[in-house]
Amino acid sequence: MKNVLIINGHQYYEHVAEGKLTQFYIDTATEFFHKEGYAIKHSVVESDYNIKEEVEKFAWADIILFQFPTYWMGVPWLAKKYIDEIFSAGKDTATYVSDGRTRSDVTKRYGSGGLMQGKTYMLSITYNCPTSEFSNKEGFFEGLSLDEANVATHKTFQFCGAEPLKTFSVHDIFKGDLDLAKEKVRFHTHLEKTFK
Repeated sequence: MKNVLIINGHQYYEHVAEGKLTQFYIDTATEFFHKEGYAIKHSVVESDYNIKEEVEKFAWADIILFQFPTYWMGVPWLAKKYIDEIFSAGKDTATYVSDGRTRSDVTKRYGSGGLMQGKTYMLSITYNCPTSEFSNKEGFFEGLSLDEANVATHKTFQFCGAEPLKTFSVHDIFKGDLDLAKEKVRFHTHLEKTFK
């Protein structure tokens, strides 16, 4: 049995971002992993979490699914606070030992001191912008792919030794025509391809 930690990276803003879509994807993932026999734990960045308990969840997890909305081109600030607190508190026990370099072995590279080798992570992101803005030199992101536009979040996990799984994203969420039934099928298909 594999262990999966699902992180709710949402931060509430009345009328703008109330968290229903993030919860929809978390519920869909929870349903999928439960059916497949995974052990599941949840974390919520907008909560009174216990740092020690959160670090223990990272040590326990084989897979981390990070579900979050994009706010101003990055993770919500409470999600960043959670990352800073938990990843830092996990030093020497769950996340990393050092940046990897050492004076005694110059072949050791920066970013090789993580403790999360053998673990994988998946980003699942909700966006207002359309998919056409990525991997498009004329687009807002000037040719960057979806993953390149989220490089800081990817590199945080990779610094600790975790390997990326294929990113999932949903776009144009404020247009008013998001078909949640179709989205559930699309997300479920992505989960099946990634985890079965």
